[in-house]
Amino acid sequence: MTPDQALRRIAFLLEWRGASPYRVRAFHTAADAVRDMPPGPVDAAQAAQLRGVGPVTAEVISQASTGAVPTYLARLQAEVGPDAEAGWNLVAASAGDCHLHSDWSDGGSPIEDMASAARALGHQWAVLTDHSPRLTIAHGLSAERLRSQLEAVAEANSRLGPRFRLLTGIECDILDDGSLDQDDDLLDRLDIVVASVHSRLRSEPEPMTTRMVAAVRNPHVDVLGHCTGRIITGRGRPQSRFDAETVFAACAEAGTAVEINCRPERRDPPDDLLVRAAAAGCRFAVDTDAHAPEQLHWQSTGYARAARIGLEANRLITTWPLERLLAARSGRQSSSRGGHG
Repeated sequence: MTPDQALRRIAFLLEWRGASPYRVRAFHTAADAVRDMPPGPVDAAQAAQLRGVGPVTAEVISQASTGAVPTYLARLQAEVGPDAEAGWNLVAASAGDCHLHSDWSDGGSPIEDMASAARALGHQWAVLTDHSPRLTIAHGLSAERLRSQLEAVAEANSRLGPRFRLLTGIECDILDDGSLDQDDDLLDRLDIVVASVHSRLRSEPEPMTTRMVAAVRNPHVDVLGHCTGRIITGRGRPQSRFDAETVFAACAEAGTAVEINCRPERRDPPDDLLVRAAAAGCRFAVDTDAHAPEQLHWQSTGYARAARIGLEANRLITTWPLERLLAARSGRQSSSRGGHG
């Protein structure tokens, strides 16, 4: 176990126990600091000189650098018991993230910075999903800007190396009638489409259900993003009302994954709806909805939630190798064309 692996595992176990996000973040920050450190023993005083490393994390680094299990980690593992192991195994199995934003819309970092951060975490792939045109407050991408972004992603991939691929995508607004806020010809060119409701979140349940079902049945849509639209921090925002059984049944039938959104202010869907989506037979995408590189660490919270309700890696498309992910999308679109032919 390397120092960065020990620090990541401690962060996960702290999350599992419900520790403060600030405390969790301290271990992720320290893991970033030592990620490229050469192998070999490091004493705690040396480690403490690294940016973002404090006395506790320095001691963890020092102990792990000798190959030992750090005392802090051993204590946490004993306290949480074996149930957390299933969650950690899902974190370890993660292959990618279907929901990232860059400074092309409302993210704060360039495309290549987001991709490099995902690659550094060990992902095989990640999907760039900047907003669609209607979300003007988030500087959503017009058709012309999206075409330009496709070229930018291709250029980024030429520099990122063969072991990682940034996929083209969009977080597309679900319009009032359930249609999508982007041209079909462009949606055809994308690798992954996340569809989300960002407007009229307080609609009556019947029109909201109709709207969502139309979207998840659209063959262009791969993931239903943050399905309730809730915000659970600050002044908050109540969750949208819809017929969960009908929407999740449509997702399961169409093969559209339900997103487990890992943003701390969202954690959407809530636990009761997550259980109902699982019972409906849905697939899931454990996504960070990251708007900055450091937010990619949030993914482990979603895997912890998935493990707690007994979901296995096979139902989480973010654990799938790239080839399987893209083959599944191609298969769904082919089936849809055949069904209409």
